[in-house]
This record gives sequence, structure tokens and C-alpha cells, in this order.
Amino acid sequence: MSPIDFILGIPGLVVHAVKRMQDIHVWAGPRKRPACMHCAGEQVRVKATYQRTLKHTRQGNQLVVLHLSVPKYHCTDCNRYFRHRFAGILPRLRATETYRLEVFEAHDGGVSQRKLTHTHRIGSATVERWYQSFIKRRVSELSGRSCPQVLGIDEHFFTRKKGYATTLVDLKNHKVFDVVLGRSEASLRSYLKRLPGRENVRVIVMDLSETYRRIARQYFPNAMIVADRFHVVRLVNQHFMKLWQQYDPEGRKNRGLLSLMRRHHWKLSAVQKENLHQYLAQEPVLRALYFAKQQLNGFLVMKSLNRKRAQKMMRPFLALIAQFEQ
Repeated sequence: MSPIDFILGIPGLVVHAVKRMQDIHVWAGPRKRPACMHCAGEQVRVKATYQRTLKHTRQGNQLVVLHLSVPKYHCTDCNRYFRHRFAGILPRLRATETYRLEVFEAHDGGVSQRKLTHTHRIGSATVERWYQSFIKRRVSELSGRSCPQVLGIDEHFFTRKKGYATTLVDLKNHKVFDVVLGRSEASLRSYLKRLPGRENVRVIVMDLSETYRRIARQYFPNAMIVADRFHVVRLVNQHFMKLWQQYDPEGRKNRGLLSLMRRHHWKLSAVQKENLHQYLAQEPVLRALYFAKQQLNGFLVMKSLNRKRAQKMMRPFLALIAQFEQ
């Protein structure tokens, strides 16, 4: 294969001539006759040949213009006609897919339509049409994806006009799967009904919202619902704050103590720990509750847990839960 074949990047072509003028003009044709696209027969003959002129790519500041000889074949086995198909060249278009993708990526990267009209010698309407074509193609590819087995669901504020949006995350691959407007069952119903692979979801991680829990039970029947660690830790802290309010209402009003009580103990400085211990020394019951709460949060924020370590930590964790129940 000649170097020009590598530059073109279109398999199955034979280059007949190359001429450099203002642009680089390349004349090429098919390397061999294909089998019949209708019956896969080998008995095909060339009925006619027509020429196609396509913009292919840019070499430096010069445009590569491809003059393609396209045969029309006749299959003697099935008596049907067909035209030669080339990889990366769609019928009835005046540019190859390589050139269209080049324009799309440049425009998607921030190059304006006006700039592209000068560098690629196409109209601004063509840039817009090609851009929308590739966007629709990518959307159709993404819409056919199967739902991940480990799914995260959360809500986010979108705009004042649109309200909230629901974000679906593939937690196994750490990627956003989809974003859908709305957070109620009514607004998400049509999307969830046509979501492919939702019966294969095994784990759903979400906050403590009862709305999302009902959605998960209804549309993901085979999934186990798991509360994410952030909301569980926040719930533990909320209950501790209520107990503190009941046990020592005056101490609960102290903003300095309130700030220290809310934080994880291992994130406090030495001075902050000393101030907190001085207060807790006067309240032995509250001191026991505080360190039990810190121990529970320590279990909840563990991230690097494998099966062996989880089995080892399970016994003290269950003992701590039993202590809270008493």
C-alpha cells in the first residue's frame, strides 16, 4: 500500500493520480469488485461508472479533494443492480465522514461557524446541519445503552424554569449515565418505562427520599436499595443532636460546642479536642454517646473495604448497633 493510501485512510481504494494545485486532488477507484450485496454472488459485472467529488480532509492548509470512480454493478445470479460502497463514505453526500467529523469536533471544541467557513470552505448552514447530525447520532447511541447493574440516583437543581433534574450514575464505572428533568414519579414515568435493562439492576444507591424509594421498588424490582454514606452519617448526627438537646439544652445552644460536636473527631485539632473533652468530662453520659457516635461514623465512612476486611469489621459493628438498641 502506497503512502497516499495511508493518508486517505479509506480501505479498498486504489489511487490513480495525485495533483497538487490550490488543493490536493486525488483520483481513486475501488481495488476489486465486491460480491453482490443482495445474494452474495460472485458473478458481477460493471454496468456503468460515475464520478463523485468529495471533500475528504485537510493536509496543513490544503484541502484534499477526492475524485472517486464509483462503479455500478450488475449481478448475473440474481439479476439485480447495486453501486459500490466505500467505508466512511455515505451515499449522496459531498464530503466523507472523516471530513464531517473533523468539522463537528472543531465546532464542538469552540471554533465558530464563521471561522470554519474560511478554513473548511463550507457554508455556516452546512456546519450547523453536520453538527446537529452528529449530535442526533450520539444521542441515539446513548439512548440504546443498557442500564448499569450498580445505579446511583440523586436530584439536582437545574434551572428556575425547569426546576429539579434526576441524575443517574453508573457507580461501577464512575460515570454519569443520564440526566432527566423532574424528580417525581409522574415526571419520570415515561423515561423509566422505556429504560432498557432496568430489570438487570442489582443495587441502587440513593438518599433517604421516600419518593425515590417508591420509584426504585416499582421500576427496579430486582434491585436492593442502599442508602449512600453521606445521608446515613447526616442522619446519625441529627439523632445525636436531638439527644443532646434533651440531655443538655443549655450546652446545645453554645455555637462553639455545636461546631465541634458536628465534626468527625479525627478531623479536630489538638486544641479543639482539648476543649471538647473538658466539656464532655462534666457529662459522662453524653461523653459515652458522643464516642459511640464517632465509632459508628468511623464504620460508615470506610471506603477501602474488601470481603475479608468487611467480615473482620462486622462483629464490632453489630456489637455497636446492639449497644445503641439498648
